[in-house]
Amino acid sequence: MFQTLQSRAQAAGIALRNPPPEPTTCCGRGCNGCVWEGFLNAAEYWRQEALLRLEA
Repeated sequence: MFQTLQSRAQAAGIALRNPPPEPTTCCGRGCNGCVWEGFLNAAEYWRQEALLRLEA
């Protein structure tokens, strides 16, 4: 998803901020408030922002 939207933006001459980095601290125990939940929320926010910029 990140690469696709970045490629579309580059082709349109639009600069996007860097996508969020993947977490490196997950313990794999399925904790409540897992770092992956935060990453997925940040990734969705980045995607929505990128789509808005591409539509403008």
